Amino acid sequence: MEAHGGRIAARSDGQGQGTRITFTIPAVEEPGDGKASDALAAGTSEGARRRGGRPRVLVLDDDPQALRFARDALASRGYAPVVTGDARELPRLLRTERPDLVLLDLVLPGTDGIELLQRLPELAEVPVIFISAYGRDETVARALEAGAEDYIVKPFSPTELTARVGVALRKRLEPGPFVLGDLSIDRSRRRVTVDGVPVRLTATEYELLRVLSVNAGHVTTYEALLRRVWGGREYARPQLVRAFVKKLRTKLGDDSSDPTYIFNERGVGYRMPKPPPPAAQLQRNPPSAPAT
Repeated sequence: MEAHGGRIAARSDGQGQGTRITFTIPAVEEPGDGKASDALAAGTSEGARRRGGRPRVLVLDDDPQALRFARDALASRGYAPVVTGDARELPRLLRTERPDLVLLDLVLPGTDGIELLQRLPELAEVPVIFISAYGRDETVARALEAGAEDYIVKPFSPTELTARVGVALRKRLEPGPFVLGDLSIDRSRRRVTVDGVPVRLTATEYELLRVLSVNAGHVTTYEALLRRVWGGREYARPQLVRAFVKKLRTKLGDDSSDPTYIFNERGVGYRMPKPPPPAAQLQRNPPSAPAT
C-alpha cells in the first residue's frame, strides 16, 4: 500500500473484538470536465499555485464510502483531494500536505472533530468545514463557535459540497477589509490604518498582523506564528515573536496592559478579537444625520 502512495492501518477494540484493517490508495486522476471550481476562478493560495493551481483539500472521515464520495466530488471539480480515515494521521498530513482547506468528520473513533480543532494548532491555519450526520442546532452552533468555517449535514450532494468548499476558499484567499474598532487592514492593498491614519509597518510586522487577523477569534500559537511569518527558521524563537508584537502594539497605539487589538495568551501565543458583524459596527458608530 505504501509503495503505491497509500496508507494502511489496523485497529482493535480489545481481546475478542476482532480487528479492523483500513487502507487508502490514490485514485488515478482522470481528465476533468472542463469546469474549474469557483475557488480556482477567484484565485488560489501560494501552495495551490505551486501545485498548478489546484487547491488541496484534506478529508478526514472514518467511513470509507464517505471518503470515496468526497474524493470523487472534489476531484471532479478541479481540487486535489487528500483523504484519510485515521485521526492519528491528521497532524502529519497537515504538516506534509499543507492543505488549503480541511473537511473534518464530527464524530471519530476515540475523539471528535471539535476536540481536534481545539487541540491541533495547525488547524487554526486553514478553514475547517465539519461534515456530520448530526444536524441539531446546538451541535452546529458548538462547532461554529469552536472555529469551524462551515457545517454540512449528511447526506449532501456533490454540488453542495464543492459549492461550500469554494465559498470557504474564496473567503480565505480574497478576504475583505478587516475592521476592528479604529483599526482597518486592507489586505488586498497591504494598507493599515488606525482612525483613518496610515500606519507604516515593516514587511515582517505586516505579515505578523495579517496572520493574526486571518485567525481572529482564535489563539495563534508561537509555533504557528514562527512557521508562517518566519518560515520556521532556526534562529526564530518565541522571544522574537514577543519583540515584534511589542513593536506592533506601539505602532498601533495598543496598550499591552489593556489591549484592544492584540491579546496575549500566556505561554501559548496571541489572539485578535473577531470583528463584530457590520450591523453591530453601524450600531456602535451610527452615521451622522445629513445637514439641513
